[in-house]
Amino acid sequence: MMNVLQYLPNVEPYGTPKYFIYLIPLLLPIFIGLFYKKRFPMYEWLVSLLFLALMFIGPNLKQVSGLAYYLLWQILGVYSYKFYRKRANKAWVFYLHVFLLIVPLASVKVMPAISDHNHSLFGFLGISYLTFKTVGMVMEIRDGTLKDFSLWSFLRFLVFMPTFSSGPIDRFRRFEEDYRTIPEREELMNMLEKAIWFLMLGALYKFILSYYLGSVLLPPLKAQALQEGGFFNLATVGVMYVYGLNLFFDFAGYSMFAVAISYFMGIKSPSNFDKPFLSRDLKEFWNRWHMSLSFWFRDYVFMRLVMVLTRKKVFKNRNMTSAVAYLLNMLLMGLWHGLTWYYIAYGLFHGTALVINDAWLRKKKEINKNRKKAGQAPLPDTIWTRSLGIFLTFNTVMLSFLIFSGFLDKLWF
Repeated sequence: MMNVLQYLPNVEPYGTPKYFIYLIPLLLPIFIGLFYKKRFPMYEWLVSLLFLALMFIGPNLKQVSGLAYYLLWQILGVYSYKFYRKRANKAWVFYLHVFLLIVPLASVKVMPAISDHNHSLFGFLGISYLTFKTVGMVMEIRDGTLKDFSLWSFLRFLVFMPTFSSGPIDRFRRFEEDYRTIPEREELMNMLEKAIWFLMLGALYKFILSYYLGSVLLPPLKAQALQEGGFFNLATVGVMYVYGLNLFFDFAGYSMFAVAISYFMGIKSPSNFDKPFLSRDLKEFWNRWHMSLSFWFRDYVFMRLVMVLTRKKVFKNRNMTSAVAYLLNMLLMGLWHGLTWYYIAYGLFHGTALVINDAWLRKKKEINKNRKKAGQAPLPDTIWTRSLGIFLTFNTVMLSFLIFSGFLDKLWF
């Protein structure tokens, strides 16, 4: 059986238009069933498993075994804590389970940094996003907002095919409510209209704009920048903007595809992007950029760090508490991308920038309060000040993407 699988085609999710030629006809029975207020769970599983198989099979089947080991590990971890939480609520048991759930992902991230043998036992495409789901579930079990669920519903949520490889990151209770509540026909047709729009816009973003930026413009710019050398040069500025825009159009296009296919299956997966380059400051940017990830870190890392630091009275000043939480939160996000200096620098860059941004917002509020007491108008909020904020934020973000890209590692070292 394994020998046969090695000769089947390997299909990258949303990688080419051909993927949709395979997928959409198989989704039609699901959508027609929803139209008549019916779900076909077994058929949904068959379609999902087929496309997950096409994602992993090929000459190297290690990802198949990696996924199997991972699922077994996560089932044991989540259900172990679920059963424990019904009887007790010790903090150390909670932290132990979170740590154990993260172990597979950590092994995948750490292995390349410490060994020439890059393959972890758990390695497969999509491990990060599945881990966000399981850790989020355990945190909600701890909070008491998630009390019971079946193994079937857990697996259905975890390996949901449209968002499997790169998100968006969903929450179990929201997903389960969508799955159990079949939309009315009018709402379903609105979802179909949005899905078609997302497919068209995603195709423009990923297959045209991202292709042109990443495959036509970026390679010669990189070559020129490396040829010129030095600490920084004009071609590197070009790399910064082209890479940053390519990153957006590629990932935003993918995310639109994932949301569109989710809509075909009656699930309103969360959006990942909301015009992020129109943000006036970095705080607003992280409310618009890769939203499912940034909201996950906000809810499960930042807010909990603030709560723990405040409860333990680690810092007397609440502004210092939030500053440390910003730095640790963004550092962890950087480490999630990988154990390289530029991912760590990217996290610290955004953490520091958010601290500065937060300090400015507080200062601005104080200034306006004092001006109001003095009978003066607040600081101007015009199209010019808004445009300045957008300009500064956009360029700050582009600089951070240059760090993130790893290109400076090649330029400098």
